[in-house]
Amino acid sequence: MPLRVGLLTAAHLHVGGYAAACKHHPDVELIGMWDDQPERGKGFSEPRGIPFIAGFDELMANVDAVVITSENMRHCELALKAAAAGKHILCEKPLAATEEHGAQILEAAEKAGVKLMTAFPCRFSPAFQLLKARVANNEIGSIRAICATNRGRCPFGWFVEPALSGGGSMIDHVVHVTDLLRDLLGEEPVRVQAQIGNNVYGQDWEDTAMLTIEFESGIFATLDSSWSRPSSYHTWGDVTMNVVGEHGVIELDMFGQSVQRYAAGELTHTSNGYGTDLDAAMVDDFVRACLDDRPVKVNGFDGMQAARVAIAGYKSVQTGQPVAVSA
Repeated sequence: MPLRVGLLTAAHLHVGGYAAACKHHPDVELIGMWDDQPERGKGFSEPRGIPFIAGFDELMANVDAVVITSENMRHCELALKAAAAGKHILCEKPLAATEEHGAQILEAAEKAGVKLMTAFPCRFSPAFQLLKARVANNEIGSIRAICATNRGRCPFGWFVEPALSGGGSMIDHVVHVTDLLRDLLGEEPVRVQAQIGNNVYGQDWEDTAMLTIEFESGIFATLDSSWSRPSSYHTWGDVTMNVVGEHGVIELDMFGQSVQRYAAGELTHTSNGYGTDLDAAMVDDFVRACLDDRPVKVNGFDGMQAARVAIAGYKSVQTGQPVAVSA
């Protein structure tokens, strides 16, 4: 029997990748999409041949699992409803933008006995897996520090409305790399110092964010999580890590595989990336976990630990001091 999956809103930009991964997975039946904004939902689903289902309860009655791709501050509401209906959950990052929401989501999923996976496709990157293997093989000795980035274009829309997003570039981009750092080091972040600014667009929301994250062992990482790429930039953004060890350095450019095209008489150029479909790899892990009743690779606790770094970052900005990360 295939896993019957429903999509909960077309709000997030990543819904396209997850929908495609579900449609092409041999063990998934993509039942349809629900959206509280029907025009938005239909605008996404109908051109892709995905049924739009107007009633939330109707969709819940016909699926085994859901993919939540709503605005950040609505993750909690939708996750609680899905858990109450006994549906497995793949939730877009950040899992939650507040401690309260995160606690509610984790408790609801545990009480209902459903799978809860946080959408961190970067965990499935072959480049990152190779980095982990080389660190585990002690190729550069003990890690001393890490310089990382997750810079991108500003998505605008609800992403720059804190009531819906929970913040700006810091809540949007800190979590991906934080999750990679936790997985690479095998330890938890304990302290964060952050600075933010509106240096690119000059609006009320932050478009630039720089963090220093300290881990249990004393290793620290710096992270640029800014919306600093203009709309004309050749890629949407990046995920990079410069891992400094006692005997050497390993550099990761996760999305560096691309072909650039420049043509005479054109003001812009095209960039075509290639390599592993990380969304498909992540969705496959979720599907296999649900069908085979095994743990997901990136669970709700992982998602919340990453979100806590961004939450602590905002507290650091308010106090001007380093802030402990909540356990």
